Amino acid sequence: MPKAVLTELTIRHLEAPVRGQRIFLDKNGPTGFGVRVTEHAARSYVLTYGADRKRVKLGDVGIVKLAEARAKAKDILAKQQLGQAEDESSVSFAEAREKYLSLHCTQNKYSTQRETERLLKRHFSTFDEKPLSKIGRLEIADTIDALKRSEANHAFTAVKAMLRWCVGRGYIAHDPLEGARKPYRPVARERVLSDEELKRVVRVAPTQGVYGQIVLFLVHTGQRRGQAVHLEGCFFDRDARTITWPGPLMKGNRSHTIPYGDAELYRVNDEGLVFGAKPFTRWSDSHRRFLEASETEGWTLHDLRRTFATGLAKLGTSPHIIERILDHKSGQISGVAAIYNRFSYLEEMRAAVLAWEEQLRKFTTK
Repeated sequence: MPKAVLTELTIRHLEAPVRGQRIFLDKNGPTGFGVRVTEHAARSYVLTYGADRKRVKLGDVGIVKLAEARAKAKDILAKQQLGQAEDESSVSFAEAREKYLSLHCTQNKYSTQRETERLLKRHFSTFDEKPLSKIGRLEIADTIDALKRSEANHAFTAVKAMLRWCVGRGYIAHDPLEGARKPYRPVARERVLSDEELKRVVRVAPTQGVYGQIVLFLVHTGQRRGQAVHLEGCFFDRDARTITWPGPLMKGNRSHTIPYGDAELYRVNDEGLVFGAKPFTRWSDSHRRFLEASETEGWTLHDLRRTFATGLAKLGTSPHIIERILDHKSGQISGVAAIYNRFSYLEEMRAAVLAWEEQLRKFTTK
């Protein structure tokens, strides 16, 4: 690590690395005391000490004064020599997880918050009482290896993000999963239901309870399942015949509006959730029963979204209209134009939705 004479002035001019972080040790300070500078030019006081080279964060530059940070470092080193060193390991996995969920994850959309909480509590609860610094890479790997492919990847992503956050908070010096990759390489799906499969799906759906209602909604609108389970009657504008999801329920935290058609599934009460008294959760068993009832196989709810997009394309819908309905941010309209054209193309979207609805109606009448 490079050394520098640290003053309130020189700290401001420490060069940020191109990637990662760099620690500048203080020539005039306690052993191991320095300033950490990240690639984003964030600066914080840190102390590296002990035989196992523990590293603790002492505060952010600009909030904590240099003299205060030096005094804190000396205090920690003194307690270490007396056998009373402050130990970051006092923070348990459960304590860190709850702070991560309440302080960081609340910035994400609601469904992402719930899924992150589910993954961290369901798969890593055996670590709850264990100090973070005592949890090793192999233990985490063993936990993840016991899961199925998709769930393993999701659990890995959730716990790795939490551990990175814990490093930034100073709960642990290093991320035990640093440099680790997802256990399974994600496979891009290309599944599109055939007309015959779609016919079976829309005919069977009315007999499959709440799950069947959700399936029908996804078939007709091409939206995400997270949008469907949190759909409320108050999202409907009966005059404009549109549905608008608020930002917290959407990727990118931006509201999303689509027109709706004439199908019976849109005739809902104006209050409460549309599909049940609380968000639907019985996905696996319900989908298995649906596949058996419809005599179809090998498709997921997200494949209905791809089928919807493919169906609109076959009907001659322009790509940018499909993108608007799906709420894809990678379409032909982006940036400032996307902001000023937020409600543009509503009639073109409506025409596409009605054409697709008519196509689906033919499946139930033939």
